[in-house]
Amino acid sequence: MENEVLLSIRDLKKHFTMGKKEILKAVDGISFDIYKGETFGLVGESGCGKSTAGRTMIGLYDRTDGEVVFNGKDVHSLSEKEKFQFHKQMQMIFQDPYASLNPRSTVKEIISEPMEVHGLFPKKKERLERIYQLLEDVGLNRDHANRYPHEFSGGQRQRIGIARALALDPDFIIADEPISALDVSVQAQVVNLLKRLQEEKGLTYLFIAHDLSMVKQISDRIGVMYLGQIVELTASNQLYNKPLHPYTQALLSAIPIPDPDVEDKRERIILQGELPSPMDPPSGCVFRTRCQHAMDICAQKKPVWQEIDKDHYVACHLYDEHLEGKDKKEMLVNIR
Repeated sequence: MENEVLLSIRDLKKHFTMGKKEILKAVDGISFDIYKGETFGLVGESGCGKSTAGRTMIGLYDRTDGEVVFNGKDVHSLSEKEKFQFHKQMQMIFQDPYASLNPRSTVKEIISEPMEVHGLFPKKKERLERIYQLLEDVGLNRDHANRYPHEFSGGQRQRIGIARALALDPDFIIADEPISALDVSVQAQVVNLLKRLQEEKGLTYLFIAHDLSMVKQISDRIGVMYLGQIVELTASNQLYNKPLHPYTQALLSAIPIPDPDVEDKRERIILQGELPSPMDPPSGCVFRTRCQHAMDICAQKKPVWQEIDKDHYVACHLYDEHLEGKDKKEMLVNIR
């Protein structure tokens, strides 16, 4: 039985107009599916467009082009009534747990607000019991309900954000770098919490992050994003064991290994130069200006999205069929 597609992204673009003529191509034609019950990781360095992609999927930004299809319906073509129902099914956890919480509201008020908007648990006693249950679900207790956000640690504030996201009992949650603002000691606790909640409630996640070591712990499949485009996509273990794209290999080589002997011997791939401006992306392959394997064709033609191994997709000219015989074999050996 095939996996059920819950969210389908097709050639999604989000461009911003900067000044009179300049166009910032934050998201520039990405496509993938997210299956019901899985965690799809979206990774890349700062400025690659991954957070913009998440906000466009949930409707916080209007799309420039493409489709976001959730449960068979295009999110950006919904009526106001349909949007109201859609936002019960898809929620978001934001990166900064302090900035995303109203400092003048108590935890009880923060969590109850979405329930009030959607008319859930109209009786005060029922709503209060729901709030207490949500707090316990995320590792807090009912005594925290009457406190304010500034009275909590960063990890506790993120737990409050998670409780708010769960208030409407959604099917799908976009977690936009939910651990990047937290201490390293707390990050694993929040990831484990998200995994437990997924098992208990049957949730589906889009997990956006730049820390590949942590993404591996929670994601079933991972898409690697660079300058508004996805350059590689496959299962989590496959990506870590056999990365194909030179950008993916560079990202993975930067992850420290907790074994001094292994760490000293391995070779780290250092990318040259800075991330190009999304207002003036390179021609052809957007990664070519930092790629040690760049060829003439990389500047002339955008690489084709192709399946190299089963369910392992990459957009890179090193895998094009025009590279025949010895030249192609040597190139593939060099980058693996």
